[in-house]
Amino acid sequence: MAITDWPEAERPREKLLRHGAANLSDAELLAIFLRTGTRGVSAVDLARQLLNKFGGLRSLLNADRKQFCQGLGLGDAKYCQLQAVLEMGRRHLQESLQRSEGLTSPQLTRQYLLAQLRDQPQEQFLCLFLDSQHRVICTETLFSGTIDAASIYPREVVKRCLAHNCAAVILAHNHPSGIAEPSQADERITSRLVSALGLVDIRVLDHFVVGDGVLVSFAERGLI
Repeated sequence: MAITDWPEAERPREKLLRHGAANLSDAELLAIFLRTGTRGVSAVDLARQLLNKFGGLRSLLNADRKQFCQGLGLGDAKYCQLQAVLEMGRRHLQESLQRSEGLTSPQLTRQYLLAQLRDQPQEQFLCLFLDSQHRVICTETLFSGTIDAASIYPREVVKRCLAHNCAAVILAHNHPSGIAEPSQADERITSRLVSALGLVDIRVLDHFVVGDGVLVSFAERGLI
């Protein structure tokens, strides 16, 4: 049976309009994205099949182009649409963070860092540059590494901070292993960055390590 033949209250689009996106299942949300099913298979049933094939929504969203396009009813057009949607979501978070009152919105900061870094296959080192009121000036990924390491140069971090005329900075990097526990190397480079930036009167307010859905704060651990 086609979705258009379903009772109105059960159709994904109508449910979203009436109750909001948060009240839809993963399959219903994906069905709205897919728009149509395939011969004899509704968009919702196709969405359920895809979620089962990929092992869940997150795995589907993180699939590379080749893996994604192997899914029934998917192809380059859908892959491009999905990447555009994901990037819009990341940019929305970034703009919301820049409009916020900086550290008065710690949850927004954490959401942004998770969205940016959690699923990166390689280690990334990111800086949030803040003004004297701790509002976000901008964010920038300064270094990218291999699967388990990134070369971080304090001199380059200082240069970027001065270029943005910031008064403080929040540092963040991910562990592709998914384990957010800071390493001794993480502690050493943080100490070096705090010292280097302190020479030009720029405070390091925190350093976050991002794992699989978990963030560890150096400030909360007393490591800064």
